[in-house]
Amino acid sequence: MDGSDHTVQFRLLQTPIRLTPASYIVLGMLAQAGKATPYELKRTVARGLGNFWSLQHAQLYSEPERLARAGYLTVEREASGRRRKRYAVTARGRAALEEWLAAPTHELTELRDLGLLKLYLGGDPAALADAQLEAHERRLRDYRRTRATDTGHGPRGPWLTLDAGIGHEREWVRYWRRVRDRR
Repeated sequence: MDGSDHTVQFRLLQTPIRLTPASYIVLGMLAQAGKATPYELKRTVARGLGNFWSLQHAQLYSEPERLARAGYLTVEREASGRRRKRYAVTARGRAALEEWLAAPTHELTELRDLGLLKLYLGGDPAALADAQLEAHERRLRDYRRTRATDTGHGPRGPWLTLDAGIGHEREWVRYWRRVRDRR
């Protein structure tokens, strides 16, 4: 232990594991951040990723530990205080992430929409349209406000995904207006 950084480093076993989308989310966010605690990962997800990929917050605490045990991350624990764990990507983790990012995907969007489910199962179209229209218009306004803050510097990926979100919300607004207007 180095007295200046107040951390304890662990050497963990490198066991093979199956990498999941949650694994790549953790690897990708840590590759961008350098080092982070699970709480910091959770805040990052809440700021943007959660708008297009659902992830249980508990995964942001369990997945880094699993990846560290398999040698994809390093972990440092504070020697005193809250004894938080701070994770960073290893060469093995960076290689796995780069390989995954380089492989194109042909998978389509998974649509899990409670409004559409209720509509399909016989819910009142007028009531659903009013509520969904309000929600999607609000989300579209939020996305547009965020988009207006783009300085053109930094990684483009988050801004490109925001553009996709804006496009989706525009279409949802159009769709729910058509449902509403069929009364």
